[in-house]
Amino acid sequence: MPLTVLSQPHGATLPRHPRQVDLSPSFNPQAFGVRLPGIDLDSGTSLPAVTVAVQTWGTPAPDGSNAVLVEHALTGDAHVTGPAGPGQPTAGWWDGVVGPGCAIDTDRYFVVATNVLGGCRGTTGPGSTAPDGRPWGSRFPQVSIRDQVRVEAQVADLLGVDRWRLVVGGSMGGMRAVEWAATFPDRVRAAAVVASTAAASADQIAWGQAQVLAVTGDPDYRGGDYYDQGVTPSHGLGLARRIAHTTYRSAPELDSRFGTAGQDGEDPLRGGRFSVEGYLDHHAAKLVGRFDAGTYVVLTRAMATHDIGRGRGGAAAALERFDGDLHVVAVDSDRLFPVELSEALVRAHGRGSVQVVASPHGHDGFLIETERVSAVLRDALSDETPATGVVR
Repeated sequence: MPLTVLSQPHGATLPRHPRQVDLSPSFNPQAFGVRLPGIDLDSGTSLPAVTVAVQTWGTPAPDGSNAVLVEHALTGDAHVTGPAGPGQPTAGWWDGVVGPGCAIDTDRYFVVATNVLGGCRGTTGPGSTAPDGRPWGSRFPQVSIRDQVRVEAQVADLLGVDRWRLVVGGSMGGMRAVEWAATFPDRVRAAAVVASTAAASADQIAWGQAQVLAVTGDPDYRGGDYYDQGVTPSHGLGLARRIAHTTYRSAPELDSRFGTAGQDGEDPLRGGRFSVEGYLDHHAAKLVGRFDAGTYVVLTRAMATHDIGRGRGGAAAALERFDGDLHVVAVDSDRLFPVELSEALVRAHGRGSVQVVASPHGHDGFLIETERVSAVLRDALSDETPATGVVR
């Protein structure tokens, strides 16, 4: 029995599926929850029934040929497009790429987004209630990108999606997009992997460890069991965000924007902040106000273990059965997911080329350069040979 409930900004609500559940009012009211049975994890452990938050736009074609799965990055969620509002503190993170008339046109495609396993925006994660009625906390098991994709496949089953027209994501979302191609090659017509990689690099793992230690070293983290203690490790999460955000932007951009200037009204020679420090403080505060520290740890560790070739004989062997189109996009100034990682993915697939988006904004270019990314995704959704080279 396909799940027929569609959470659409302008659509009608149809009869509930038996596995549909209500989400907390503190979550996006345009998302809905689905309840899945337990899942065995790559770590050798398992989770009992899992709730997944889902948001959809558009209408599925009768033959199911127009379904597009959009995958969010580390601190994203299922709210890909649309305004902020009650229960949804941020506007859609890919407005301009997804929406009516956009490259991923919600008037044409049935667009699906989930909050990832281990998340904190409606999907089961360390802050969720365990079967014993207490928060999972430190007992929440380690999950992998592959685990997350297997959960999404169950959601696709409930939605009646046998094969995605496109699976697309950037950064951690790109990890899931390429994992879809490797794990479920017959269920993906095309995948677009944006500013991402087939396997985490040592450099990415190293930056991730610094962020995890920033969170876990906060006394209020309490070994991961802070949820019912009246405290939150906000200092550690803010520090992790400062580390991460520095890697998301390019060094030339930071230097050109801020240089060595002081924050307005502050003098670094007298203990005041530099302007770039004020910028990082701002982004740290924003994340602390909307994201869970335990989820940050779980998802950062999931990214560190990402490797589509694990247990499959390498990335090339993992993609051997995928005969769909693989669109690989890199940002030329990305120092966290540099172009060479995208080139390695293309070599593993054995055909195609990297489409390079020119941007001064570093890794965040995949979120900022919406027109350039949209040009690539229009190619990915066309039946013509994709363009190659630099997208300016």
